[in-house]
Amino acid sequence: MDNKLRVLRAEFKWSQAELAERLGVSRQTVNAIETGKYDPSLPLAFKLARLFDRPIEAIFFPDEA
Repeated sequence: MDNKLRVLRAEFKWSQAELAERLGVSRQTVNAIETGKYDPSLPLAFKLARLFDRPIEAIFFPDEA
């Protein structure tokens, strides 16, 4: 799954650590999501959508491969 998490985080000028704190996860989790090594749980995806005030589909989308 691809995502725009890194782009959105940059728009808000948040570090991975700041985003992780807001979400209640580790910085490593944020990094793993951004790099596509980990797909977030549905509750975490909803938290991200609320935090960035965007629908989930605007943050996460299927791989084009």
